[in-house]
Amino acid sequence: VLPSPDGPAPSVSITEIRQYLRAQDIPFHDGYSCLHTPSLFTGDRGDQPLSANAPFTLFIDKTTGSFLCTATLAEGTWQDFQANVELRHRGTTPIPPASSEEMEEEMRQAREDARCIWERALPLWELLDEKETKETKALFGISMVADATLKRFGVRYLRTARSLVFPWFSPQDATLKGLKLVRVEKKGGTITYVEETLPRFDSYRNLFGLPLIGRRDTELVLTGWELDALALHQAAGVASLALPRGASCLPPTLLPYLEQFKRITLWLGEDLRSWEAAKLFARKLSLKRCSLVRPGNLQPRPLEALNQGLNVTKILRSALLASHKSIVSFRQLREEVFGELVNTEQVSGVKWARFPELNKLLKGHRRGELTIFTGPTGSGKTTFISEYALDLCMQGVCTLWGSFEINNVRLAKIMLTQFAGRRLEDQLELYDEWADRFEELPLYFMTFHGQQNIKTVIDTMQHAVYMYDITHVVVDNLQFMMGHEHLSVDR
Repeated sequence: VLPSPDGPAPSVSITEIRQYLRAQDIPFHDGYSCLHTPSLFTGDRGDQPLSANAPFTLFIDKTTGSFLCTATLAEGTWQDFQANVELRHRGTTPIPPASSEEMEEEMRQAREDARCIWERALPLWELLDEKETKETKALFGISMVADATLKRFGVRYLRTARSLVFPWFSPQDATLKGLKLVRVEKKGGTITYVEETLPRFDSYRNLFGLPLIGRRDTELVLTGWELDALALHQAAGVASLALPRGASCLPPTLLPYLEQFKRITLWLGEDLRSWEAAKLFARKLSLKRCSLVRPGNLQPRPLEALNQGLNVTKILRSALLASHKSIVSFRQLREEVFGELVNTEQVSGVKWARFPELNKLLKGHRRGELTIFTGPTGSGKTTFISEYALDLCMQGVCTLWGSFEINNVRLAKIMLTQFAGRRLEDQLELYDEWADRFEELPLYFMTFHGQQNIKTVIDTMQHAVYMYDITHVVVDNLQFMMGHEHLSVDR
């Protein structure tokens, strides 16, 4: 749940951040998406000014002001940063902001569980016989991936769960922080990959492949899937990382680790949603250093390109620059227009699985479109919209709810019932199982209720778009949000 109206951290502008750092004599470099300063948490003497010769390991996000120290993994808000600067002035050693005991315990438990699984998992090339290794590799479509590559990235296989195991090592001391398990499910002729992470999805912030990046590496390919990172490294020898949640979001806490690169190529997948996500992420990473690989028949995802024997280096060279000038000629748009013609189905948006009739009317959910549903009180608008939004959310569309009429608990109850497809009040023993699955959805709620200041609501939405890469916002309903007395205002 996003912070309540009285609780959100007051927003801070980049100008204010720069002015504060100068006033406090804190040296800083201007990076792509962060400002870099020496860390407050690594020095021992609190009253000494920060030296410009110290390594610049503390990164301040230019959009939100929150910081992360890559040396100590201390992180917090802009207000936490200011409080620590004050502590330093008083000669006290700054204390990294602590997360709640509950969260600490959860993370510790996840690390413990991950360690147990990791110890039970085997390196893929050490399975009992060659036949089993071959079958396993074929199942995951990685027959072309060499053992040396799997070894380099530390990929293992858990026999009991028939899952590949990808490690998350702490960038600080290389200890195991968590894991991602990937297994294959076959339904009819289609193959789907099912992922599970430790810790839970929202706390899993692994840039897979990070320990293999050298300090001098300046070029990077960012992928949406661990197996793509393996394929890229093997086929083109490039530094490659995989995002923890694929094309669905790029958490801002990962930006500091991407600051060292002068050029980043985004190759997130082979469909139009990956392409849209790549354009969105490039804005976060700074357009001037990003290039994008456009999905198409001759440019599938990296693993597929390796399996088909395509020239991966050539595909990377053909990546389009993300920063467009204000005026373009058709020649520059030509490729994108072709992409839209090839993928007519996908261009029309994300289809609803539960509402085939709606697909005929609206074609699908598309970014940048506003849809208004009207109807008299009690006609089922909220019930329908919650199912309509849930349908998209289950397909990975990051969704933000602003329910001004009914409270979030009731709304979540309706959505959970729709998600489970059963009356949970009659089967309470199933509640935890369904709630755990529901929690994995990219779904967020604003905590406003009743009439609100429109600016506060818009600010909260913008914050959510940056933090969680929201692509679908639901406002229920407009009348409640606006109140009734501003009738003279042009609404």
